[in-house]
Amino acid sequence: MADDCAKLGEIIEGYRDQAVAWLTDLIRYPSVQGQEAEAQAYVLRTMKEIGLDAVYREIPSDLVDDPEYSFSENMSPYAGRSNVVARVGAGTGRSVILQSHIDVVPASGWDDGYTPQYDGECVIGRGSADAKGDVVTILVALAALRDAGFKPAGSIEAQVVIEEEVGGNGALALIRQGCKADGVVVVEATNMNVFPANRGAIWFRAKTTGRAVHMGRRHEGVNAIEKMVEVINRMLAYEKVLVAESQGQPMFERYAAPVQLCLGTIKAEGWPSMVAGECTMEGGVGFLPNKSMARIKEELLAAVMATEDEWLREHFELTFPKLHNDSFACDPKHPLPVTMNEAALACGQASEIYGWNVSCDARLYAKLAGLTTVVYGPADVSQAHSVGERMKMDDLLAAAKGLATFLTRWCGGA
Repeated sequence: MADDCAKLGEIIEGYRDQAVAWLTDLIRYPSVQGQEAEAQAYVLRTMKEIGLDAVYREIPSDLVDDPEYSFSENMSPYAGRSNVVARVGAGTGRSVILQSHIDVVPASGWDDGYTPQYDGECVIGRGSADAKGDVVTILVALAALRDAGFKPAGSIEAQVVIEEEVGGNGALALIRQGCKADGVVVVEATNMNVFPANRGAIWFRAKTTGRAVHMGRRHEGVNAIEKMVEVINRMLAYEKVLVAESQGQPMFERYAAPVQLCLGTIKAEGWPSMVAGECTMEGGVGFLPNKSMARIKEELLAAVMATEDEWLREHFELTFPKLHNDSFACDPKHPLPVTMNEAALACGQASEIYGWNVSCDARLYAKLAGLTTVVYGPADVSQAHSVGERMKMDDLLAAAKGLATFLTRWCGGA
């Protein structure tokens, strides 16, 4: 069938109550890392209910040996924790992967985070915008196409993955298992813009070592906290250089500060009346496709090593043991972003094509699988991880309409 925005819009509007129910149900499952099984079981059941051929895709335990694996504080075994994959159609038309994630960050400081509310306009709860609302967007789009009688000429594969929030291990597993398509749409909170490029993000761990002594003999010791102050100053100076070198990069021109260096946590070993012998700080660096991850690691270390403090140069350690999301950029004039943007515009959305100063699973499909990839979805990323996180249902249904219209144009069919 040729896409019919008006017809699809009517069908999708009829799913409003169902979409609210799906989203509120999903929010009730606190699917933080290690606890995704119940939410994934719900996704699997729902996919089957709307006529999709859905299955669990297990994650092999040896994925931890993959050089692209992202380690975290929670190393829960993968037994019973799977991705969910569903397919629609086959044949000779263009194929596409639709992907989003079920895992959420903890609702720290938000007692009602897993008790969803619907105020008649928005669904409020942890994961409503990032990314359970995006999962529901996919469900609504595919259910509407089924109701419209659309039979795609090319295949559509819907993937709902785990562990996006800690670096993308769920997506990595599917890529290593050989998923292929003519394009990938990662559904995230883009405010219905189309992003064929993302900034990267890498987490670092910095450690300074001093000489611990009693505070009464402070002059004989070396304070690791004071040494970390010098590290902080050096890193913040590097951030200014990084931001300056990122100005005007293609697809990121609109951002005043498209990249950043974040100082996240800091702790020292010892006692209040003791000169600290060790201090550890963790944080992250954002970067654009003009710099490789390897170069960021080298530059960050070089920035600290430029110090005149000889002790620091000999007693400093910099490692990158956790999240390491690369940046990526696909051609903004490729038919995939162009078709997605045109579909959104046809549905009345103020969609633009440019780069996203956020990191997500998209770069794995682009960099590791070599697939043209874009990010598109409802809500603004400012809602992600926030207390009071919410999804405006008008936006969810609008994005489902844009996505469904895109699928008719990209895959073809009748």
